[in-house]
Amino acid sequence: MPVEDSFLQQLRYKIDINDVISPYVTLKKTGALYKGLCPFHNEKTPSFTVYPDTQSFYCFGCGVGGDAITFVMKMENLDYMDALTKLADRAGLQIPQQGFDMSLSKRRKKTLEINRESARFFNAYMMSEEGRAGLQYFLNRGLSLKTIKKFGLGYAPNAWDRLFTHLQTKGYTTREILDSGLVRQGRKGYFDTFRNRVMTPIIDVRSNVIAFGGRVLDDSKPKYINSDDSLTYKKTNELFSLNFAKDSGTRTFILCEGYMDVIAMYQAGFKNAVASCGTALTAEQVKLLSRYADEVILAYDADEAGQKAVQKAMALFKNTTLKVRIPALHGGKDPDEIIKNVGPEKFRAMLDGASNELEYKILSFRNKSDLRTTQGKIDFVNQVVAVLADASPVEQDIYMSRLAEELEISKSSIKAQLDNYGRRTAGRRKKEEYQKIVNNSIRTQTRRAAAGNATSKQLAAEERLLTLLLNYPDCSRGAPKLDCDMLTDSFIRKIYTKVCENTDGGAGSDMITLSYGLSAEEAARLSRIVNSQKSSNAKAEYADCVRIIASEYAAAHKKDVSAMSDDEYRRLFSAP
Repeated sequence: MPVEDSFLQQLRYKIDINDVISPYVTLKKTGALYKGLCPFHNEKTPSFTVYPDTQSFYCFGCGVGGDAITFVMKMENLDYMDALTKLADRAGLQIPQQGFDMSLSKRRKKTLEINRESARFFNAYMMSEEGRAGLQYFLNRGLSLKTIKKFGLGYAPNAWDRLFTHLQTKGYTTREILDSGLVRQGRKGYFDTFRNRVMTPIIDVRSNVIAFGGRVLDDSKPKYINSDDSLTYKKTNELFSLNFAKDSGTRTFILCEGYMDVIAMYQAGFKNAVASCGTALTAEQVKLLSRYADEVILAYDADEAGQKAVQKAMALFKNTTLKVRIPALHGGKDPDEIIKNVGPEKFRAMLDGASNELEYKILSFRNKSDLRTTQGKIDFVNQVVAVLADASPVEQDIYMSRLAEELEISKSSIKAQLDNYGRRTAGRRKKEEYQKIVNNSIRTQTRRAAAGNATSKQLAAEERLLTLLLNYPDCSRGAPKLDCDMLTDSFIRKIYTKVCENTDGGAGSDMITLSYGLSAEEAARLSRIVNSQKSSNAKAEYADCVRIIASEYAAAHKKDVSAMSDDEYRRLFSAP
């Protein structure tokens, strides 16, 4: 244990999980609990629950759960030590260094140092006579020296290990340099990952250089290379230029496909532009956007690939509170080219006239329908009704009126069609969601039963026993202490052992002390268990769980409890 339990207990009394989560999630009090929309998956009905009594959280929609440290780790993409440090600083506590393993945190900080030094190296090389080709590339793209400096752009030499040698002279070890991913090891030695490429550093909201994107100067392949995931970077979780956009003074962000689009837009006065980092837009990036923006304009490329990306992006935004608008871009293939061809003002007019998601879909349906025919009108109405079903009543009324006028049909007939569609789909959706939860639960129980060679009855008793022990520490008094070998679920066995050790040592067991060392899935499971249904008679129920576990264990070993000798029975249990 890198941090003493006593410190974790002190931290527990200094922080409140509601205060930790509230800046990220709007929580509403429901009885003794708090609920809100989950920040870790897209939803419209709150399934994210905070339990003040146990200082934990659990989402019944996506199964994420844990304590305050777990939440900060996942929300801020931090490791355990960095999340713990962040909360300790918030509480005004100093983490005791004795026995505290900071190795992973130190490696991460060292990688950030190397990234920043590498960014300086790339920029300095580009500004030298030797690297002038890289500078000329950016100047030819219409970027000013001020913009180049603002984004820290640079150029990687066309050399085997120039950066590697430079970092060594700065005192970094080979192991530390390899951790960064900027240098790799091959059969003939170490070599720079990025060579003969213009370089774009990726900077997070805390102003750390976390990764790089590199582009060739000619048409050679691969055209782009992006940093692999590392100790400081996971591309699916980051957005390029979010560090600037969050300070732009607006809650409307412009989402682009590439780094150069964002940089060109920033230079043209659009400080609120961001882009996904070398990958298609992800659910994690959408969640990150929702923390800083209320509205997103999808300024994707005008080609077929860009429009397909728009469709995929809208699906990700569907179950969020973010408003989405899609502009009709023309005058070039991407924002960078459009701004050069028509100027910033006309480009701004395109953004201002962007359609909302409903209008965009309706326009797409209209363009594909032959409204001169009866069947064309019927097909068009059916498509529009399907998207209106998820709209607000006001939106439904507005678009039904427009549709009725355009197609010269009664609004009441469209309303009847919409109501009929809603009735047919509501029941099906509810049934599908319920069946999904049931199927997931069955699969999980089956997998655990198979892994531990146990019956579902025994697994249920083991989980319930742990729930009782965590919520009612005195419930085990007078009852035999189970031999851990009888617990078939390895996770239950691990937590049960820790709780027993804490009890024997006179210490308590709560989420913050039990969660260290658990995987994200285990932390979520622990949160679900500790917050399971409470008991009206914990002692009797605990004894019943012990009896079931013992009986199932005995049955699995071809023994009946009632037929055992005293010595055999005693071997099933340790001393009280």
